[in-house]
Amino acid sequence: MQRTLIKETLEKVGEKVKLAGWVERVRDHGKISFFDLHDCTGTMQCVGENLPKLSMLSAVEVLGMINKRPEKMVNPKLETGKVELSVESVMVIAKAEELPFDFGKDELDLQLPTLLDFRTITLRHPKIANIFKVQEAVIEGFRRASKSLGCTEVFVPTISASSTEGGAEVFKVKYYESDAFLIQSPQLYKQMMIPVYERVYLVSHAYRSEPSVTTRHLSESIQMDCELGFVKFEELLDALEFVGKETLEYVGKNCKSILEDYGVPEIQVGKTVPRLTMREAQKIIFDRTGVDHTKEPDLMPEDEREICRWAADVHKSDLVTITHYPTKKRAFYTMPDPKDPEYSLSYDLLFRGVEILSGSQRISDYHELVKVIKDRGMNPENFKMYLQAFKYGMPPEGGFSFGLERITMQILDLKNIREASLFPRDMERIDFRLNQ
Repeated sequence: MQRTLIKETLEKVGEKVKLAGWVERVRDHGKISFFDLHDCTGTMQCVGENLPKLSMLSAVEVLGMINKRPEKMVNPKLETGKVELSVESVMVIAKAEELPFDFGKDELDLQLPTLLDFRTITLRHPKIANIFKVQEAVIEGFRRASKSLGCTEVFVPTISASSTEGGAEVFKVKYYESDAFLIQSPQLYKQMMIPVYERVYLVSHAYRSEPSVTTRHLSESIQMDCELGFVKFEELLDALEFVGKETLEYVGKNCKSILEDYGVPEIQVGKTVPRLTMREAQKIIFDRTGVDHTKEPDLMPEDEREICRWAADVHKSDLVTITHYPTKKRAFYTMPDPKDPEYSLSYDLLFRGVEILSGSQRISDYHELVKVIKDRGMNPENFKMYLQAFKYGMPPEGGFSFGLERITMQILDLKNIREASLFPRDMERIDFRLNQ
């Protein structure tokens, strides 16, 4: 008999079928037993008499009849909650060993190290698996929005001859007989593609050797980037806010049941995203809280949370754009504001208290770029291919980069960014903790 997928059973009431999947929960009531069966399309309740003892997460094939559930037994939380499988036989394909913790609850009450040490098991819990369904929707929403801006998707390397932004936060690797680096960002390569396609987007891994452990940083992360040619600063702000709003709205529309299960509020994006310079934001924070950070060169984490509270209170928006960070605090390719070169034509997009996007108008003049590289204490020879692109018709351009795990964390109100990474890497972990 050909296998039937669980989502197809709604059209097969009264028919005998063969299902295959994994055992999620087992409930014994004397001779009668119930278990939930899960496959790639959904979950179904199975019921039968004198069934063999089944261990959770075992892979099984089940033969039986699809019947309507009694009205009082309908489960509105399941797409297949109006039907069940009356089991005739069960064949265990791959028996799962005894689990190291209770897997049968609606939520896994585990400490983060345990959650990650047993990652191949914990990812199979429905609530945790749904984190990455949301993440899939974030990527899809981003791709759709980027394409609607006329961007072409490109695929860039993650090994570079030089560090992207300078500094020490870079992983050096041995590349045959030479030294190379894992990219801190796909920045330089996407800029090189502007004279090719004018507008590009990409999804890429990025690596930062940051000697710290925080709830919002990873050593390996996934970036979603756009880079646009022939644009002015205000047009870049319009573009980043459009992509941010469209991405979040796509998630809200397509992951509604997951967001409800996580108990998070509906995403508010509004018609327009409030925009502030960094100094304006610091002044608002001072007026609201009395905390004076008006001379600080960046927003502190608590500043980001407070200005997002302001955006929600005043503008009913979960998003706020902050512009004009100090030029010295931004990457070398960031264009200073011609009106006040101390500050740059840069921006961050904040979402529910955390920065999820960063970007800027770029320096597009070759000679100016070489000068800035030298002024930052770097060698232009290390950027030979990058600079080559600016010698031959580079238009005014700029772009922005989202952090995939950051967005996922904020949408679902996760406590640690590692929960939003399938197999997180940080200074303490590569799959397992390094000090074990």
